[in-house]
Amino acid sequence: MSNKSFDQPNIVFVFSDQQRWDTCGCYGQELDLTPNLDRLAREGVKFDNAFSCQPVCGPARAALQTGKYPTEIGCHTNNRMLPKSEETLATLLRRNGYEVGYIGKWHLASCGERDGPDDFRTKPVPRDRRGGYEDFWLASDVLEFTSHSYDGHMFDTEGNKRSFPEGRYRVDAQTDWVLEYLETRTQEQPFFLCVSYLEPHHQNDNNRYEGPTGSEQRWANYTPPGDLKDTEGDWRENFPDYLGCIHSLDENLGRIRDKLEELNIADNTLLIYTSDHGSHFRTRNREYKRSCHESSIHVPLVIRGPGFEGGRAEQSLVSLIDLPPTVVRAGGVTPPASMRGRPLQELMEKGGEDWPDDVFVQISESHCGRAIRTSRWKYAVTAPDKTGADPDSNVYEELHLYDLWQDPYEKNDLVLHPDYEDVRAEMRERLKRRMAAAGEAIPEIRAKSADRTESNHKS
Repeated sequence: MSNKSFDQPNIVFVFSDQQRWDTCGCYGQELDLTPNLDRLAREGVKFDNAFSCQPVCGPARAALQTGKYPTEIGCHTNNRMLPKSEETLATLLRRNGYEVGYIGKWHLASCGERDGPDDFRTKPVPRDRRGGYEDFWLASDVLEFTSHSYDGHMFDTEGNKRSFPEGRYRVDAQTDWVLEYLETRTQEQPFFLCVSYLEPHHQNDNNRYEGPTGSEQRWANYTPPGDLKDTEGDWRENFPDYLGCIHSLDENLGRIRDKLEELNIADNTLLIYTSDHGSHFRTRNREYKRSCHESSIHVPLVIRGPGFEGGRAEQSLVSLIDLPPTVVRAGGVTPPASMRGRPLQELMEKGGEDWPDDVFVQISESHCGRAIRTSRWKYAVTAPDKTGADPDSNVYEELHLYDLWQDPYEKNDLVLHPDYEDVRAEMRERLKRRMAAAGEAIPEIRAKSADRTESNHKS
């Protein structure tokens, strides 16, 4: 049965958690980890330079749901509720005739003290904290708190617990429910479905990554990414399981594609695959992300469907902040002026001639930071008198400068090098313009003091 009774495409927005771009074959991974995403890239559009706008779970999700930078809506760290008044992808598309659904990790309901009245990390998310996903809901606010790789549960629309089948890997169980959702669509109206996986995020309480059983052996013969070589961190004991998580995600992406084809709606479905941020495996600070480095912010992004076809590899720099206007425009909605990004359809139609040549990143929790990335340069600053819980600052200090053409793995920090003052001056002005465009006050940015060490900024 084909959905011919309406013009808007269905939209399936799949995103993983903490996935580096270089884990995918279409981005150069040597192992046969992601054949289904690679096929999607051959048929659709692969964005070679896609970046998180905030490398922390909750803030990135707030940006994806609203199209605003996290500081604009008070969601600049984890454990902050998405304001109930915010227009989201769900509210905008539902108003335009879409059925809207959400399956997986939400991370935008809780705030306040652990076990307090506003803590929903292990409880059902109330309807008024679901960001407008009123038609279908099967989620946990913080999925890593209600599950492990082979056990756990989420909560349905009515708040009832729904457990993973015994012995079923978490990605497989969640995808079973995604397929169930797809099978039960009447196709009388278009649908928008967000599928938010936890993998390949580490399992918090076990303090490690958990791939499917056998991942340690199956993916042991990997080539370490260049940024991890000769570093400490915990990648050696975790990387095979990390890759196992990603292979499972890819297998299940294939299951979703197969179901769309079986239902004869694949050609009229916009399928988006991305991640909220990456992982540096504790090589840049004491955690896994929360830094300006490529391993934290460079993410996969592949889109296939109406307007995104032909096996194109797009080189322009794009941000997660560009996805909300892309999604709503695909659904026939003019992106509201409050959305800070630009719809990627413009890039498809006009090319990169008037597309921004840099991306802006806000960083929190490890420190109050900002960064800008061009095709060649990475420039980052930190607020010396603020903590990672502070949303912004009037004063920042230069933290990093990397030449990505000469130093793609960001091993050689040029922030104190006297020969690059002109570059730092240009990046400083670019960053100020970007901060102003994100609704921030234009700050003072000071040169880095030689006696300040990066350890001041570790979480």
